[in-house]
Amino acid sequence: MVASLEAHFARLISLTPAELEYVSSHFTLRKFRKHQFLVQQGSRVINDFFVVKGLLKSSFVNDQGKEHILQLAMEDWWVSDYQAYFNQTDATLDITCIEDVEVLCLPLASRERLCSELHQIEHFFRKKSNAGYIALQRRILSFMNQSAAERYNELLQMYPALAQRVPKTVLASYLGVSRETLSRLSS
Repeated sequence: MVASLEAHFARLISLTPAELEYVSSHFTLRKFRKHQFLVQQGSRVINDFFVVKGLLKSSFVNDQGKEHILQLAMEDWWVSDYQAYFNQTDATLDITCIEDVEVLCLPLASRERLCSELHQIEHFFRKKSNAGYIALQRRILSFMNQSAAERYNELLQMYPALAQRVPKTVLASYLGVSRETLSRLSS
């Protein structure tokens, strides 16, 4: 198992070496180049992705051609089109590499099997899902209640390394502002 995933699990659960080996057998390491898609709108979503190395964006392009970024994902983060993954339907999102990326892929059938066989893994994914839901709620509320400057400052405070790695146009889209507005905020 990739050491970063082992350490990621260890933050929430304890697994024996045999359990770690069994769990790791359900993951596949894949590498993608900058600008490649992990998931593309309209395609089937087979995997949940644990980011070992690199940076990705999860986005939706509306009918007017405007991109809306739902999530940025860097090392030790999980990313997928969860609606399509869990419902086994076509993707409504694109997941694109901002940098060269290495991910560990976990198919839904493997995840379900691991959760049914190992209570610790089920506990882990429940905790991760809860944290993801809380983060999503925080993000939605920030759009409802905070100014662009407040959202930008909060991002810098919570994820200073992330803000340095993301191109300004992507960061502006993530914050829901124009590139020009972001330039004013960052100066």
